[in-house]
Amino acid sequence: MDLNTSITEMAASLLKEPHLFLVEVVISGNRVQKKVVVIIDGDKGANIEDCSKLSRALSAKLDEEEIIPEMYTLEVTTPGVDFPLKLKRQYKKHIGRGFKITLTDKSQIKGKLTGTGDEFIEIEFEEKTDKKSKKKEMKTMELPFDMIDKAFVQISFK
Repeated sequence: MDLNTSITEMAASLLKEPHLFLVEVVISGNRVQKKVVVIIDGDKGANIEDCSKLSRALSAKLDEEEIIPEMYTLEVTTPGVDFPLKLKRQYKKHIGRGFKITLTDKSQIKGKLTGTGDEFIEIEFEEKTDKKSKKKEMKTMELPFDMIDKAFVQISFK
């Protein structure tokens, strides 16, 4: 089993609260020092206490099992605004917020997330009524998850 898989399984097993989940483990660095970044999220968000609790437990487990032979730095964090959503589970808590979505064909859609399903999201967006007119109308579409390359929550300062 590779290092990333080992740490991913270890971190997931240490998340005891059912509303918390592991998003991603990123390992970087070289043979002298590694950096391990564990990204967690929650159905209603994750806070600093959730991160520090997992950090302490994971650090102790990594030291106990000695799966990283070199020195390492461990960081447990939540996804920031510049981090795309990775899991279907992350979308639900963002219903009603603005999104910028890049599709697998590299086209983009900006709109408001209005719902989620098992295999799709529902997004509301503005579309011009015709090429010459400046009039726009609101449209809603179901967008299958397999068509989404990257999805970012847009921050509004209104």
